[in-house]
Amino acid sequence: MIRLAHLSDIHFGGENVAAVTGAAEVLRGGGFDLTIISGDLTQFGEIGEFEAAAAWIKTLPGPVLVTPGNHDAPYIAWFERFFSPFGRFQRLIGQVEGQTHVSPGLAVFGVNTARGVQPRANWSKGQISRRQTARARDWLCAAPEGQLKVLVCHHPLAEMIGGPMTARVWGGEAAAKAFSECRVDLVLSGHIHAPFAWPYPFGDRRTYAAGAGTLSLRERGVPAGFNIVEADEREIHVRAQAWKGSHYETSRTWSMDRRQ
Repeated sequence: MIRLAHLSDIHFGGENVAAVTGAAEVLRGGGFDLTIISGDLTQFGEIGEFEAAAAWIKTLPGPVLVTPGNHDAPYIAWFERFFSPFGRFQRLIGQVEGQTHVSPGLAVFGVNTARGVQPRANWSKGQISRRQTARARDWLCAAPEGQLKVLVCHHPLAEMIGGPMTARVWGGEAAAKAFSECRVDLVLSGHIHAPFAWPYPFGDRRTYAAGAGTLSLRERGVPAGFNIVEADEREIHVRAQAWKGSHYETSRTWSMDRRQ
């Protein structure tokens, strides 16, 4: 059994303090193979917010894989936003692109779908380039059959059905199709602040998108929370954990067939 903790959109600087503390307690007692944080660690990309995030991550049992989100580019420091949008992330958190984790039965690759600036009005939306897609596809395709193959990014590559907001990822549909053809099992993301799980409509429909909610005060119709992902040889289970003010409870579960 593979057990993953999938968190996203903590937004240090605007975090739900009790929910963040409670999540760390679950992680320390949960026996997870890997903790994944899919972006938006900070609210405004401020140095103090990154420092708080880094200190919190150090309290978690390893290993931990973290990708950036659009909020992790400085909001006020415009020179940095244009010329080194994820310099603070790299300096205080770690690798920005191409993070990997390999352990028995598990292969994970991280992609940065956030951008400091873009040639469109809403810079919060996502992008994944052909080069990023090819690099992630080739790495995951090379993983042995039978491993749980996981791609991590901040923005959902295809829109959450009925979601409270959009990601509008440039290159997202092509990437989702490529990862489906490569027989990736899961694409984990955040950004939407609401949990979901559903299959991509490509190939054998056994590549699943799953999104975690938020641990911030910026709730969008669902409580603060995160996901627990469990996979055996036959099924993948995604369990959304909802903060109840003093503890977490499973609010929804998705069960999805694995490739045989």
